[in-house]
Amino acid sequence: MVAFFIYLSMASKEKNTPIDFKIVKQKIKASGLSEIGKGSIREIVRLVNEIELSTGKEFVRMEMGVPGLSPARAGVNAEIEALKRGVASKYPMIEGVKELKEEISRFVKLFLNVDVSPQGCIPTVGSMMGSMAAYLVVNRNDHTKEGTLFIDPGFPVQKQQVRVLGHDFCSFDIYEYRGEKLRSKLLTYLKTGKVSSILYSNPNNPSWICLTEEELKIIGDLATEYDAIVIEDLAYIGMDFREDFSKPGRPPYQPTVANYTDQYMLLISSSKAFSYAGQRIGMMVISDKLFYRKYPDLKRYYTSDGFGYSIIYGALYALSAGVSHSAQYGLAGILKEVNDGTYNYIEDVKEYGEKAIIMKKMFLENGFRLVYDMDIDKPIADGFYFTFSFPGYTGVDLLEELLYYGISAISLDITGSERHEGLRACVSQVRKDQFEVLETRLKKFYNDHS
Repeated sequence: MVAFFIYLSMASKEKNTPIDFKIVKQKIKASGLSEIGKGSIREIVRLVNEIELSTGKEFVRMEMGVPGLSPARAGVNAEIEALKRGVASKYPMIEGVKELKEEISRFVKLFLNVDVSPQGCIPTVGSMMGSMAAYLVVNRNDHTKEGTLFIDPGFPVQKQQVRVLGHDFCSFDIYEYRGEKLRSKLLTYLKTGKVSSILYSNPNNPSWICLTEEELKIIGDLATEYDAIVIEDLAYIGMDFREDFSKPGRPPYQPTVANYTDQYMLLISSSKAFSYAGQRIGMMVISDKLFYRKYPDLKRYYTSDGFGYSIIYGALYALSAGVSHSAQYGLAGILKEVNDGTYNYIEDVKEYGEKAIIMKKMFLENGFRLVYDMDIDKPIADGFYFTFSFPGYTGVDLLEELLYYGISAISLDITGSERHEGLRACVSQVRKDQFEVLETRLKKFYNDHS
């Protein structure tokens, strides 16, 4: 009975929220989602778009990881020149244009200090296509294995991909298994002999955890021992701003599992680092040893037992038959300037960390708490994402409640996190001229719920 009266009290306050209470309620009902807080990222985007259209009020949008910066100029110029040369009328080779493959190989050497031949450097239609193609091969190379181990929390759509493919998977939240604890946790899955691939992001989406060299070595050593392939998602490469990874060919380098095993595939996105999301081009980097490795079981699905061959002429051919021709030249243009040291992309994206500092402070001053707050023994870095909660709310309920206040995010529930009280905030779409609005709405939320 007490809880019922508390709910009624809150409901009465909600009617005076910054966004029209009745319209938000009606749009939530019309969405068809039984629980808004468990909606996918794109479903939340669609819902907020409709609320904004109906109310004429702008949200502080933190639900989708969309770059908030202008695209790298070198890419735009190179792509225009390629279009002028007539590449739009020609199919690109599936394995990628020569210039791009060579620049990807250079980039990996200069910024990760890892040697990979251009042969194993392949453009994909964003890292999303890269992970899809990876599953199609790594989870089919051994009929005795079953699927992917996700080191969570993680990007929700990657699990959607394995579900669509009908592959099995398992997962765990890494937060309580940092450092040496990670070894024993991984072993509980790898000893089953059923894990064909291991996937994680570093820096992590959504928590912004950054794996240490010790942890990467543990992953690499165990992947080698149990013959699992590591799929390392580097969507936010170099964006742990506690270190300066911006100098080509000079340490420190972006930490990577590639230093500890030959059983790896790297997925490197151009979307966040180079603000080139709209052109849908990413990079798949396969170790030389893995690229040329033979897996007889692959012939169940492909014409060759070669791993690299099956990726290119099996999976990628079936998925798209190549990446946009002009976009390949655009990315090659960006990478050339980055590799030559004439364009420091890290200096551009540091803005995300600066915004995160300001936004975190606003949340903390208004009764919110950080969910993933520590990176083992030091505070989480300030970057593209942070996670937050509010006392007394689950993440699912908090997401819906914040919609009435013109603030959107996604629930950690859909990321594989075990922290069910939290939401993920992305700082990229929040403009600096919205900070005052965000602070005002957070203050009202706090006053209405304290």
